[in-house]
Amino acid sequence: MLSIIMIRHFATEGNLSKRYIGVTDEPLSEFGKHKLKETDYPVVEAVFSSPLKRCVDTARLIYPNLVPMVLNNLAECDFGDFENKNYMELKNNIDYQAWIDSGGTLPFPKGEKLEAFKSRCIEGFHSAVKLSLQEGYLRIAMVVHGGTMMSILEKYSKPQKGYYHWQVENGNGYRMELDDDGRLINLCDIL
Repeated sequence: MLSIIMIRHFATEGNLSKRYIGVTDEPLSEFGKHKLKETDYPVVEAVFSSPLKRCVDTARLIYPNLVPMVLNNLAECDFGDFENKNYMELKNNIDYQAWIDSGGTLPFPKGEKLEAFKSRCIEGFHSAVKLSLQEGYLRIAMVVHGGTMMSILEKYSKPQKGYYHWQVENGNGYRMELDDDGRLINLCDIL
C-alpha cells in the first residue's frame, strides 16, 4: 500500500492578495511560513514537488532531510490574461465575467485550457506513483498547487466530486491510500 500526503504549498503574497497565481514564480510570504509552526506534518520517505519555488520551498521547510523530486507536470495552471490579477482588477473584464458565468469551465484567455491542465496534472501524479511503487516507498508527500490537487482529487475521488469541491487552504491537504496496483483505497483530510 502507498500512502500519499498531498499538501498545498504555503501562502505567497499573491495568495494573500487573492490573485490568480499560476505560472508566476513568486516566493513564499513570511506569513505563509507560519503554517509550519502550527502543523505537524506526517513523516514520509520521499517528497515530490511542482517546479515552482513556492512548492519546492514548502517541501524543503516541511521535510528538511529530503530532497524534493521535481515533476514539471505538477506545476499550476497558466491563467493567461488573468495571471497575477485579483477579482477587483478583473471584475469589469468581459472575458473574466464570461469565465465566471461558465462556472470556471471556459479556457483562460491566452492561458491553459482546463482539460489540458487536468490531464497534465494526472500525468505528473502517475509519474510520482509509478516511481514510488518501483522504489518500494510506503509513504510519500506531494507538495503542489491548489489546482493541481483539485485535478488529481477530482479524478480519483470515490464517489466522484467536482473539481472545485477540492479547494484547500495553503498548507493543508489530503491523504490518499493506494493499493499495490495504484488503485485508490482511502481518501481523507490530513490537516
